[in-house]
Amino acid sequence: MQRLYDFLRRHPTWVDSFWAVALLGITGVNIVSVDGAGHHGSVAESLPIAFFLCVAVALRRRMPERMLVLAAAMGFVQLVVDVEVMTADFALLVIIYTVAADGARWASRFALAGGLCAGTLAQLRWPADEAGALGGVLIAVFQTVPFALAWVLGDSIRTRRAYLAQLEERAARLEKEREAQAKVAVAAERARIARELHDVVAHNVSVMVVQADGAAYVMDAAPDQARKALETISGTGRQALAEMRRLLGVLRTGEHQESGEYVPQPDVEQLDELIEQCRASGLPVDFKVEGTPRPLPSGVELTAYRIVQEALTNTRKHGGPNAGASVRLVYFDDGLGLLVEDDGKGAPHELYEEGGADGQGHGLIGMRERVGMVGGTLDAGPRPGGGFRISALLPLKPAH
Repeated sequence: MQRLYDFLRRHPTWVDSFWAVALLGITGVNIVSVDGAGHHGSVAESLPIAFFLCVAVALRRRMPERMLVLAAAMGFVQLVVDVEVMTADFALLVIIYTVAADGARWASRFALAGGLCAGTLAQLRWPADEAGALGGVLIAVFQTVPFALAWVLGDSIRTRRAYLAQLEERAARLEKEREAQAKVAVAAERARIARELHDVVAHNVSVMVVQADGAAYVMDAAPDQARKALETISGTGRQALAEMRRLLGVLRTGEHQESGEYVPQPDVEQLDELIEQCRASGLPVDFKVEGTPRPLPSGVELTAYRIVQEALTNTRKHGGPNAGASVRLVYFDDGLGLLVEDDGKGAPHELYEEGGADGQGHGLIGMRERVGMVGGTLDAGPRPGGGFRISALLPLKPAH
């Protein structure tokens, strides 16, 4: 049955032709059977009109406007040559429905006007002998109702199709918008990963450079200290490689990682390790935690870690040989406060904004983007008397 239904949908003209032939056969039988029994119009006059009305049914979906004109012309001829209402006149209802559903607007209006006049014209041309004036009006109204219903049904189908088409168009547009939003989200995520990569490289490479310089300086005088510095360089390098593999693995689209472990995102609990690395590299850091530590959203913890990492990296780059730093982590009821200060000679504020003396990377711009992503605030600038201060407030709930 499904195959038959699909076949009929693919060949609508064949279906209409079948019904047109059936209608013509029934009309022919009816005309022959009643001919000579008081019926208006002869067989020679009735059959051509019936034939062309059936042609309108057969081709109604291929040429609805032209078939409407043909059917209207046959109806007019039927009135002129005095061929009384017959079975083939059912084609007028079919063509009115068709143009109301699929035809041009002018054809739909023309069909409505013709249908509303058809009943009255038929009653005037072939009045009922015993109905009287009031009965004739009632008969005309009764004959008009089917034409009006055919047009209303066709117009309703047109409206429903337009509504469904609008829904499909809207669904397609929403799908495109979702795809565009997904692409934007991917681009934003890659930008975030680029900042992650910058932080990893900037911090760990700076630690390795400082340790390498220290090892070279004490290689002959203090071999144990040189060995310790080389161990620090080795551990820092491994950590940097692990994070870089994780971040670069995320950037590889369409490729499945066959092996390799992913390092979890750093959080505030790893600040102790970060501080110890800085102290081991020769940068004195005073670290204090105020308030009651508690679990925080992962985005807040990652942001806090990266801000401290970036700030200490900048201190190591621009603070000078005798610079020291302090880090304060404050737990509030509704947020996390962060204060990083150093007493070094500092560098022009523009260099921090650009991401370093070489003008590469993100620096404070990246910090502000990170803080903005969690709905926080950042204040950064030189300290009175020298040094640099970075203050951030990270809310526990993102801003709406």
